[in-house]
Amino acid sequence: MRECIAIRHLEFEDLGYWQETLQEAGFHVRHIDAPKAAPGSIAKLDPDLLVVLGAPLGANDEADYPFLGEELALLRHRLERDLPTLGICLGAQLMARAAGAKVAEGHRAEIGWKPLRLTELAMQTPLAHLDGVPVFHWHSDVFDLPEHCLPLASTDDCPNQAMIAGRNLLGVQFHPEVTAQGLETWYVGHYRALRDPRAPGVQALREQAERHAPRLREAGERLLRDWLAGLQW
Repeated sequence: MRECIAIRHLEFEDLGYWQETLQEAGFHVRHIDAPKAAPGSIAKLDPDLLVVLGAPLGANDEADYPFLGEELALLRHRLERDLPTLGICLGAQLMARAAGAKVAEGHRAEIGWKPLRLTELAMQTPLAHLDGVPVFHWHSDVFDLPEHCLPLASTDDCPNQAMIAGRNLLGVQFHPEVTAQGLETWYVGHYRALRDPRAPGVQALREQAERHAPRLREAGERLLRDWLAGLQW
């Protein structure tokens, strides 16, 4: 059985329903909580598949959160060797930075449900399953594409929503892993962010999740299964 390690920064920002999808695909899945990890331990991780999950931190914040520096070192190692690696939100930003691209604050936070604009190239990848499907967004930073990546998806507030390098490296700015029930903990844990008058209200987010999350799960399961099937070990 292959091992999948998911680096988690907040306990409620986990793999969501993707954990079940990974287990069905034959992976033994475990989470590593980055803030609790022993110094030096993250950089030494060597799973068959690495997933780096989201957080309200920034990819440039390693001075305050040293574990981010370890994650960047680990990602550089994996990207250089084309080892199966998946990044979600902060995870994708860290992947971009590890590959030499810039990560910076966007012109405004993107919170809520909306579909992606997929490029023609994206329609030839597992991302095609998300065509026309509203996905969940919760981020304020954005990343530039590394030199070896091509544009795949965007929204009005975020020009780069996904990047793929070969078959083994996938980073997505949005959250394909969430469920309506799982997001209830986000509304509590990210309470302060939702107090911003520019942010959508909890009731609006809850209604959108009830409407869109089932369709996202169906499409997201297909995306992940197809990506896993194409990995080169």
